[in-house]
Amino acid sequence: MVGAITTMIVIVAVFLAYNANSGLPFAPVYRVSAEMCNASRLQPNNEVRIGGNRVGVVESIETVSLDGASPCLAEIGGGGREQPASTVAKLNLKLDEVAKPLPEDSLVRVRYRSSFGLKYLEIERGGGEGLPEGGTIPLPDGEEELAQVQQTEFDDVGNTFDTATRESSRRVLEGFGNAFAARGASLNQAIESLNPLFTNLRPVAKALSDPTTRLDRFFPELADAARIVAPVATDQAELFTHAAIAFGAISSDEQALRDSISGGPPALETGIESLPVQRPFLRDFAEVSRLLRPGVRDLRAALPALNGAIAAGARTLPRTERLNRDLESAFRALEQLVDEPSTKATLVRLTDTFGSTSSAGEKIVPYQKVCNYWNYWFTYLTEHFAEPHQYGTSERVILTASPGFNTPHEYPRNPLDNYAGAQADGRYSDAATEPGTQGLFDPHLQPIIHGNPYGPSGTEQAPNCQAGQTGYALGELLSPGQPPSNPAFGVQNISQAAGVPPLGRTDLFLTQEGQRVFWDSK
Repeated sequence: MVGAITTMIVIVAVFLAYNANSGLPFAPVYRVSAEMCNASRLQPNNEVRIGGNRVGVVESIETVSLDGASPCLAEIGGGGREQPASTVAKLNLKLDEVAKPLPEDSLVRVRYRSSFGLKYLEIERGGGEGLPEGGTIPLPDGEEELAQVQQTEFDDVGNTFDTATRESSRRVLEGFGNAFAARGASLNQAIESLNPLFTNLRPVAKALSDPTTRLDRFFPELADAARIVAPVATDQAELFTHAAIAFGAISSDEQALRDSISGGPPALETGIESLPVQRPFLRDFAEVSRLLRPGVRDLRAALPALNGAIAAGARTLPRTERLNRDLESAFRALEQLVDEPSTKATLVRLTDTFGSTSSAGEKIVPYQKVCNYWNYWFTYLTEHFAEPHQYGTSERVILTASPGFNTPHEYPRNPLDNYAGAQADGRYSDAATEPGTQGLFDPHLQPIIHGNPYGPSGTEQAPNCQAGQTGYALGELLSPGQPPSNPAFGVQNISQAAGVPPLGRTDLFLTQEGQRVFWDSK
C-alpha cells in the first residue's frame, strides 16, 4: 500500500512538474487576448509578467487579418520599402485570477529575459475599463504608443554590420591609418595652427549660435536642396562643364573682363538711384498680376477656342484689306448721297409712299401671312401662259364643261358644271322624265355644291382663310340675296359685314350620324 501510494504521488508530481509551465490543472484562470504588430519570436508557454511578477503564460499565437487601416508597417520586396501591414499577431493569454480585470488600454511589449534570446511578455496596466473574459487588447492608436511597445532585436543589431558595412569600415580604418602614417610634422603644424583657428572661430561660432541666424534650418534646407537637384544631377554636371568652358573663354581676354568689372560700379549706382523709383510700378504690377490670375486660370480652358479663332483670323485678316477699301468707297458714295439736296426730298416722298401703302398692307398682309395667296397667284401665273404652239407659248383658256345636264336620266336643276355659275342645289329639274320627280329635293342622289360666295379675311389680329377650310354649317345665316330654296352655304360674318339683318337658317344640315337633312325655311 505504501509503495502504491508513493508511486501515485511520484506520478502526480511528475505530471504537475510537466504541466507547470502552462499552469496548474483545475486552477481558475483569466483568459484574454492581445494584438501586436509582431510576436517577436514569442513561443507558447512564455511567461506573462506585470511589474516583474509572473501572472500567466502565452497559451497560443495566431495570425489575424485586419479590416481597416493598421499603424503597423511591413517590409516588402527586401529593398527596405514598407507599407501598412494587413495582418497582425494575436496572443492568447492565460492569466491568474490576481490579474483580473485587465484594463483595455493596457500596453503590451515583448522583453528579453536573458542574453540568449529568451523572452517574456510584459503588460503595463492602463487606467481604462476592465476587459471581460475573452476580450482583446487592441493595437495602439498612435505612432508614439506604438513606439513604446516596440523593441530592437539582437538580430537587428547584428544585421547593422552586414558584409557591405564591414567592408566599408575596413576601408575607412585603412584610409585613416594611411592618412596619419609618417605625418607627424604635419600634425604638429596643424596643432600649432589650431590656436589661432579656435581664437577666430569663437566669434564665428557665437554668431552662428545666435537664434536669429536660424542655423537650425540651414542643414535641413541643404538636404532639401540636394534632394531636389538629385534627379537633375546629369544636367547639373553638364551645366558646370559648360560654365567651365564659358569662364575659360572669359579669362582668355583679361582686358575685356577688366572692363566688364570696372563697369559694374556705375551700373550698381544707377540701380541704387532707379530701383526706389521703380517700387510703385513694381507694386502696381504685382497687384495687376494678382488680379489677372483668375483670368489666366480660365484662359487655359478657353485656349482651344481661342486657338481656333486665331487660326480663322489668320486666314480672314488678309481679306479685310480689300473689304476696307470697298467700305471706304461705299462710305464715300454714301456721304455724297447724303450731301445731295434731293436725298431729303426723296426720303420724305418715300415716307408718304409708305404711309399710302400701309392701309393696303393691313389688308394684304393677313392674306399673305396666313393664306399665302401672293405665292399661290405667282405659282400658277407662269403656267397660265405656258401653252406651247408653233410660235412659242400662249395663254391657257379652257372651257371645263358646257352648260347642260349631268346625265341624260337625272335632270338636276343646276348641275355641277353649270357654266352660268349657278350652284347645284340637289333638286330635280322641272324637265325630269320620271313622273313625280319634277322639282323634288333628293340630296342623296343629286349633287350639292358646298361653297361660299365670299371668303372672310378676318382682321390683322386674327386673320382667316375660309376657302377650303369650312364644312357644312349648322344654323349659319345665308349670304345677302340668297333665297331659302338655295341650300348652299353662307357665312354669318359676311351678313354682319354687309349690314344685312339675318335672313334665315341654312337649309342643309349633317347630323352627327352623317345623315343629310333638308329644312325648307322659305
